[in-house]
Amino acid sequence: MTPPARPVAVVTGAAGGLGQAIATALHTDGWSVLLTDLDPAAAQSAAAPLGGWSAALDVRDEDACAATAANAASRGDLALWVNNAGILVTGASWEHDAATRRRLLDVNTHGAMNGTLAALSVMRGQGHGHVLNVVSLAGLVAAPGETVYAASKHALLAFSLGTLSDLRMAGYRRVHVSCLCPDGIWTPMLHDRLDDPGAVASFTGSMLTAQQVAARAVRLARRPRPVVSLPRWRGAQVRLLDALPRLAVALTPLVRAAGRAGQRRQRRRSTPPDRR
Repeated sequence: MTPPARPVAVVTGAAGGLGQAIATALHTDGWSVLLTDLDPAAAQSAAAPLGGWSAALDVRDEDACAATAANAASRGDLALWVNNAGILVTGASWEHDAATRRRLLDVNTHGAMNGTLAALSVMRGQGHGHVLNVVSLAGLVAAPGETVYAASKHALLAFSLGTLSDLRMAGYRRVHVSCLCPDGIWTPMLHDRLDDPGAVASFTGSMLTAQQVAARAVRLARRPRPVVSLPRWRGAQVRLLDALPRLAVALTPLVRAAGRAGQRRQRRRSTPPDRR
């Protein structure tokens, strides 16, 4: 008897950090994973122990996303597309020039939109599939010091939930869109932010590992939900602050102090004993 084919998944920004962790966890869970990244050599290296399937992808390129979806579908049903690629720039909103603001939105928002729509063009034809967008807690509440980044993630959250409703209105019951909103993750995105006052919001709660977030992504891939925060208590906390904006603004000094303490705590954890 021929064993059932592995479900096909695409992960963007998969050459390292969270994307590589998600791709690895999906592979272990039985998925055939196409690892994509702006750096093709890095994507190829990351894919080597997972079956060697990789491709270069600039998520800002709509046509390239469509071609990647077609490539994935050539191996079978495209069951999952994970929009993980993203960038972080910190600092007050007025410190970013137009090019920086555009780059954040092009990658974090438009890039995920491109991936979502490319995947849905295949999934709608199949009648099933799942797009999982890595949003961040910054998509649920305004994060001081990460204002433009948070704006890009708020836009992605709105796009994701609106698209899910559009799918239901159009009669697609087995095509899903989910948003995963994790707390700060100790990946290269934050490794050089331990002295960055603009990054304090990322250090105010639970510093997660990429593996913890990847494990939750795998569960979400199997059981879609519109929005999942990790950890759950942090999602409840930031949603409360979002519902009470005057309180959130008033608590900004406390957020800054908690973030600076979190940065110091993470520095102690990440510094080898012989260098302390």
